[in-house]
This record gives sequence, C-alpha cells and structure tokens, in this order.
Amino acid sequence: MTRTTRRAFVRAAGTALAAGALPSFACKTRGPSAAASRKTLKILQWSHFIPGYDRWFDDVFTKEWGEKNGTTVTVDHMASTEVNARGAAEAAARKGHDLFLFMSPPAQFEAQVIDHREVVEAVERKYGKMIPLAERSTFNPRTGKRYAFSDSYVPDPGNYRVDLWKGAGYPTGPDTWEDLRVGGGAIKRRSGNPVGIGMSQEIDSNMALRGLLWSFGGSEQDESGKVVLDSPETVAALEYARALYKEAMTPEIFTWEPASNNRMMLAGRASFVCNAISVTRTAEKENPALSPRIALRPALRGPVRRIAAEHVMNCYVIWKFAENQDGAKQFLVDLVDAFGTVFRESELYNFPCYPSTVPDLAARIASDAKAQPADKYAVLADVLEWSTNIGYPGYANAAIDEVFNTFVIPTMFARVAREQVTPREAARVADGELRRIFAKWKV
Repeated sequence: MTRTTRRAFVRAAGTALAAGALPSFACKTRGPSAAASRKTLKILQWSHFIPGYDRWFDDVFTKEWGEKNGTTVTVDHMASTEVNARGAAEAAARKGHDLFLFMSPPAQFEAQVIDHREVVEAVERKYGKMIPLAERSTFNPRTGKRYAFSDSYVPDPGNYRVDLWKGAGYPTGPDTWEDLRVGGGAIKRRSGNPVGIGMSQEIDSNMALRGLLWSFGGSEQDESGKVVLDSPETVAALEYARALYKEAMTPEIFTWEPASNNRMMLAGRASFVCNAISVTRTAEKENPALSPRIALRPALRGPVRRIAAEHVMNCYVIWKFAENQDGAKQFLVDLVDAFGTVFRESELYNFPCYPSTVPDLAARIASDAKAQPADKYAVLADVLEWSTNIGYPGYANAAIDEVFNTFVIPTMFARVAREQVTPREAARVADGELRRIFAKWKV
C-alpha cells in the first residue's frame, strides 16, 4: 500500500468500527482462500432432554453458522451425569473443546477459563442486561471475572396429577409444602401414588431440596458468602422432609438418577414431582392419554417464602487453552441472536437470560399448540419471581460449586429421612463439611 492508501484504509476501518460494521471478534474469511484457512470449532454439550433440540442445534444451526464463518463445527454430546467429570478432565489436561456447556455454575474452573466479559458486553449492547439469575450464576464479584456465559436457564415447576389432587380436595394442586405433605399423604394412602422428591446424589434432588431448604428460611451461605447452614431454619426443613418421606414417599427416592422422577410420573405412579417441562413434553408425545392429567404449579410456598432453584443453568465456558477462542466468542453472540429459534426448538424448555430476545414469551407459553390444555405452560410467565440461583442468597462460587457436585445437601436430607441421625445433628455435620470446603477455596 502507498502511504495515502494506508491512511485512507485506517480511516475507513475506524469509521466502520465505530458504526459496528466490523466483526466483533475475528474477520471472517471470504473469497478463494476460504477453504485453505478454514477453522474448526469444537463444542461439547450435555444431551438435551428435548431430543429435537439437539437435532436442530447439530444439523441446522451449527452447520449454517459454520458455512457463514468459514468454520467446521463439531458437536459432541454426553449424558448429563458425565459432564462435570469430563470438564474436570479437560481442565486438568489443558486440552479439549473450545466451548464446553455445564448444567450448573462452574465456578471452580475460574482459573482455567477466559474472562467472558467481551461476550457479555457484545450481547448486552444488543439486548440489554442479563437477568440477575444469570449474573449470580456466572460472575465472581470478588475477582470481577465473568467465568462463564449463560444464554438460558430451565424453570423447575411442580408437575402434578390433576385427577389425584382433585380427588384429595386440591383442584389446582398443592400450593404449599404443607399441602404436599397432607394431600400427598392422603393420595398415597388412598391410591398408592407417592410424591416423587428425590434424596439422591443427582441433579434433580440437588435442585428440589435446595428449594425446600430456602422456602423454610435456611441456606448454605448468606449474601456475603459466609456459611450459615447450621440454623433452626435448616432443622425445621429437615424435620419437614422426614415427615414428608414417612407420609407420602417411598424408599426408591434414595437411589434415583436424573430421569427417575420423569419415569415415575410418566408411568402414572407419581402424584407430584419437581421437574422441568421435559415431563409434560414427553407425555404429549408418548402418552397422550396421560398428558391432560399432568399440570404445572409454581414453586411451592414454605413458611418463609415461595422459591425454587432453576432446574438447569446453561453455562458455557471458553477454556484458556481453547484453540479457537475468537470463534467461540462469536458463536455465543450469534446463538443469542438466534434465541427466538432456540426457544421454539427446545419446545419452551430453554428460557432466555436476555428477555428481549423473546419479547412475546408470555403469549407463546399461554397458547401452545401441543399443550393439553393449550395454556398449560402459562404458569411459567412469572418464573423469575420464584426462581433463583445455586448459592442463594449469595452468588454461585467455587465452594458452592463443590458442595453442589459432591451432593452435601441431598445427603443431609437423606440421612434424616432414613432416621440415621437427628435433624439437628445432620445440620451440624453438613455445616462442618461446608466450612471445610469454603476454607479450601478461601471463600
């Protein structure tokens, strides 16, 4: 280039950048040299509970994105129960995928991932601030680092059998945890259909029991990150859980895996389970006779509040050792751009962390073509009023991440339900385990 040409080029580039016309993270290759410089993007995701979503993501979205960006995209899937171990293995080996999708806040990997601030800022310029649930699941306020990026979360409502609860005197299902104990116990005695709240080392138990704990006023930590599990509120939640198990549940809950509560409800055995809408979506496809008899409830109300954990928190990370960091960043921005389609292809399973990406969400869930009745999913319109993050009332952090993935809370509840220890002793022992973990992470 001549000096004049260079000056003109730089001036033109600066104008284009100010106008937002240049790519956010990397220039896209065009023209005859595209094949020679074609990049790769490797993604690992958990196998979605709505199988059609994976087919769209793998065969449509990533293929089209790859063609537009001169990139060969490969997507690997694995069972939800294997994701955390695989993530730990990749972090230890410093080798693996460019994009890795966790199901809960992966705060313990903060040192192994990039700061995703650039992605967040690019998305927020288009769609506004993320919801607080996502902020508290991907950001470390102590270090100021965004250790993950969340495009979506999955609500965790109650799924209940309309006919069974109507027969027990609850035509709209249980509204409180006390309703669940009293009504669920009556249903079990009359028809043998138990309540299905897991107390096992799996994600659904982890989520449901935290909602129970929080609704009684207990929590693992306070807002500042101080361990506060050993409390009268926790003891009260444990006493309640022991009574619920004795009156309304069966021993199988102690050995459940993530699909067990789905199977119990879809087999017509359960009166109530805490789960995402994968239960009702499966019923619509595989058991249309049962489908109209399964309805949804918001989080049950406890003595202190009505609250639940999200069922899944989609948390993408870009490893520091990722070979295509720029491509991974651009992919996440473009995925949010396509979130209206994500919402549709997930069959309303994936809710947006940036609400403006689905501005007609309330209307779409109020009249769903597959639902029986059509407004079955309307109950989720106010989901952010009763859903919160792992680590509530504080942020998700590395210690909470370890507590979650070593199943300290389900173990505490199970020991009390089985009468292996008293509620007070269980709270004390679990609190001690939390303090050991928090000291290890210096939280």
